Amino acid sequence: MEYSIRSCEVTDLTKLVILCQKHAEYEKAHFSPEGKEEGLKKALFDTQPKLNCLVVATEEDIIGYASYTFDYSTWDAATFMYMDCLFLEEQARSFGIGEVLIEKLKQIAIEKNCINIQWQTPEFNERAIKFYNRIGAKGKDKVRFTLNL
Repeated sequence: MEYSIRSCEVTDLTKLVILCQKHAEYEKAHFSPEGKEEGLKKALFDTQPKLNCLVVATEEDIIGYASYTFDYSTWDAATFMYMDCLFLEEQARSFGIGEVLIEKLKQIAIEKNCINIQWQTPEFNERAIKFYNRIGAKGKDKVRFTLNL
């Protein structure tokens, strides 16, 4: 499969929202696309962006993405990268693209002096868990809470 990995561009936002919706469906989560394109545009392309995003592009389409932020760990007293999302369209899986995305994120995290990359995935996403274990990531059992405001 021919593809490239590059930073998300403004022209990718419509497709990025569609991929976010597919990702949410895959993870059995609620997602409303309303206002997302505008929100992502501000988060990604503001003068001080809150979010970073790589996309997997073919000649015709965007087939995946990985989004991330930088955060600070109190316990480690150091910066880490938080990978918010990693998603590939079904037809893009099993080509090693996920591993290439992780390698790109590792390079970025090292350049930013991060001590690690952190992320989460649902317990039922056995395929992702198997992949993450294969690349050497270590899982931590925790329960994630959300307090809506």
